Amino acid sequence: MRSRLRKGMVGAVITAVALSSVAFTGTASAHPKNNAVGKLVEAVSGKHVKKHLQTFQAIANANNGTRVSGTPGFDASRDYVAKKLRDAGYNVTIQPFEFQFEGYVTPPALERTSPGPKAYTYGFFSDYVAMGDSPAGAVSGTVQAVDLVLPPGPAANSSTSGCEASDFAGFVPGNIALMQRGTCNFRIKVDNATAAGAIGAIVFNEGQEGRTEVDLNPVLGGPGVTIPAFFSSFAVGQELAATAGTTVKMNWDPISEVRTTYNVIAQTKKGDPDNVVMAGAHLDSVQEGPGINDNGSGSAGILEVAIQFAKTKPKNQVRFAFWGAEEFGLLGSQHYVSTLPEEERAKIALYLNFDMIASPNYTFGIYDGDGDAFGTAGPEGSAQIEEDFEKFFTGRGLPYTATAFTGRSDYGPFIAAGIPAGGLFTGAEVLKTAEEAAIFGGTAGIPLDPCYHSVCDDIGNISDKALDVNSDAIATLMATYAFDTGTIGAAAPARFAARTQAAHGHAPAEAQS
Repeated sequence: MRSRLRKGMVGAVITAVALSSVAFTGTASAHPKNNAVGKLVEAVSGKHVKKHLQTFQAIANANNGTRVSGTPGFDASRDYVAKKLRDAGYNVTIQPFEFQFEGYVTPPALERTSPGPKAYTYGFFSDYVAMGDSPAGAVSGTVQAVDLVLPPGPAANSSTSGCEASDFAGFVPGNIALMQRGTCNFRIKVDNATAAGAIGAIVFNEGQEGRTEVDLNPVLGGPGVTIPAFFSSFAVGQELAATAGTTVKMNWDPISEVRTTYNVIAQTKKGDPDNVVMAGAHLDSVQEGPGINDNGSGSAGILEVAIQFAKTKPKNQVRFAFWGAEEFGLLGSQHYVSTLPEEERAKIALYLNFDMIASPNYTFGIYDGDGDAFGTAGPEGSAQIEEDFEKFFTGRGLPYTATAFTGRSDYGPFIAAGIPAGGLFTGAEVLKTAEEAAIFGGTAGIPLDPCYHSVCDDIGNISDKALDVNSDAIATLMATYAFDTGTIGAAAPARFAARTQAAHGHAPAEAQS
């Protein structure tokens, strides 16, 4: 999803399992060809998955450090994946679509030039972002604090910094206004700063618990602003305020235009076309970095599973999808589902999604298909998918936790269409709790992925263990469902009737009274 939205929440329910030699039984344990599961898991190695990640890193290195949709870095990723899948024997479709690209031409900059030069990191859950509707601008000047409350007050909106013209009494025209979040909206603060003669504006988060990070979408509410405006973490604001006469440089060079990007869809040549088992992962990164965990990891995992699975003769048709423009709002998966005829949507028995499967400070998160942890269940069959993933981790003697099933990754359009779904997620910006650290290892009090949506989401930002385990989990369920979707879905004609009726606001016939 776009960086302004959280990928999901983890940690509501943690199951710490006893070490066990119990094998995955899953939906298809009785099928005579279920030895395909063991063969595929053995063939899929974390070492080979990581080779794909190294290629994604090399692609980013050759393309301004990014693989964001609408740029050559994404197109090279698309070509790499498509060639691997064609070479493996799949029918591969490249699906183009247009989208509104929102990004920047030259890299953003917020740099302290004195005392002690320091460059801050751009990106959500990093040091700062440009506010929505901020105009372009490159300015340098002295930072001037405006009615700050430091240390912060005990409650949100204790600060009224920049909310009144009188807050700018004594403000020196040509300076950069440093303001604190609170009480009034960002536009009022920036407009007041402009009226006082500021050449740039920095608003930092207020500082109370839950109001410290760059964790929201700061917007200015439309055009008309004439100075560049940034939103920063509390720590950055406090640092800039600490020394009178601090000088900074700001640069914001935005671009907004329609571009074309792509989905890559690979399908087996064999298997029942009326009972399709599908897995997907978004292939794009954010512009800020190479996106090796988010979501090179999920893409590499399903790519290697697909390559090894190509040697199998499935009972059901199997389809792998690599989505474009997820980071702009799930656009690739939305385009795919919305343009698929109802009859074809009804043939999809289930969809598995893999978004961030190798976070360095990971938990093993399973989407909450039955809704018992977060209160939001997926379509009928999603609970069985969750249970089958749980059986995998139990069989490995590994703990797992529920992660929220809110539609904020590429499974969203599928569950909206009534298609059972599930998947894995190892965490993004949420801090690891002490309880999670005791169960999964790692470090409490820091994010599950400290480099989420940042320049440092590179090849060093990967847990090899999580990558290997989750790739095996993908292989296990895909091989299982390729031969038997069991209780997850009825036959395609029945699914089509039920989903069509649901889409038109009607209950299935057997439920009518």
